[in-house]
Amino acid sequence: MEAIKKQAARLREQVAKQQQAVLKHLGHFGNEAVTVDEAEFQCYQQLQNLYNSTRSAKHFQKNIVRSIEGFVSASSKQMEIARKLAEDCCKYGADNQCTNSYVARSVLQFGTLHNLMENERETFLGILGDQVSEPLRLSVTGAPLEDARHLTHRYEKLRQEVDAQAAEVLRRRLKTRESDISAENCMKLRGAEARLTELKSTVTALGKEATSAMLSVENQQQQITVQCLFAMVDAERCYHQHVLDILDKLHAEMILEEQLNDSSSQSVTIQQDVNTPSVHQDTTSNGSGDQMHINQKGTFFIAKVIHAFDAQAEGELSLFLDDYVVVRQVAPTGWSEGECRGKAGWFPSAYIEKQEKAPADKIVQEN
Repeated sequence: MEAIKKQAARLREQVAKQQQAVLKHLGHFGNEAVTVDEAEFQCYQQLQNLYNSTRSAKHFQKNIVRSIEGFVSASSKQMEIARKLAEDCCKYGADNQCTNSYVARSVLQFGTLHNLMENERETFLGILGDQVSEPLRLSVTGAPLEDARHLTHRYEKLRQEVDAQAAEVLRRRLKTRESDISAENCMKLRGAEARLTELKSTVTALGKEATSAMLSVENQQQQITVQCLFAMVDAERCYHQHVLDILDKLHAEMILEEQLNDSSSQSVTIQQDVNTPSVHQDTTSNGSGDQMHINQKGTFFIAKVIHAFDAQAEGELSLFLDDYVVVRQVAPTGWSEGECRGKAGWFPSAYIEKQEKAPADKIVQEN
């Protein structure tokens, strides 16, 4: 169908040029008329190019909208499945805090942070709909494009009328040369010429109006398309950055939970070993018949708390920032054992810093 329209347009152009050549040969049209027709032909060519350009942009925008709608639909189903998994994890973690605290805490963190990731995905999909799909849909179905296309169709139809009227003028001028000139034929010729002049004036004005409208629409299409593509890329970039931050946090928390679980098992084993006399341990009497166990290496040191620690399991020791601890053992697992504020237990070695000396009153107060 499009090929037929192009062929018809080319035939009309050829007819118009032939008519202009004949009329110029007869002496009825001067150079000015030919110049006007050439300018109008250039306007016609420009409008055709603009029409094709805006039509391609319109189809491209529609393709983007359809793609986004499909992506949002598929992502919504994935989000529903992921939220169900997060909900099940949170429920299991909350119901099993007492029986299996290590697994329960890990699962609860997994569910909570995965739910946050789905919130980020929901925000991302909302941006795709509000800032990308909707503006493009309005551009495709909006009044500016339809009005400009309507003006172009009117111009095309009026241009066909000009061609037909030019042919009528040519026919009447040939008739007046081949036969006797009568008053009636002269009046009809002048009427046909006046109608042709009026149509040409109208088609010139309409061509300028349609060209201006199409240029405005083309510029608007390009701006909206680029803005929507940028909004889509920026939204996707932010989404992945936020999800990566959440995954990093989840990964770090699960590693910490694993270390705490390992240290709890290690501390129970060490406590059992400490409570069992060994040939590697020295004991002294405190005067009441009880025995005081000394560090197997016999080396104690003072350390300052540089990061607070909240005990999570039996055998662990809570630490407060700027406290001083008497460290009695440093295990290869990254945990240390010592005393602070009259209590003893295990804590992460990285949370303290060894001191050469400490205020005496601070040590007495805390130990």
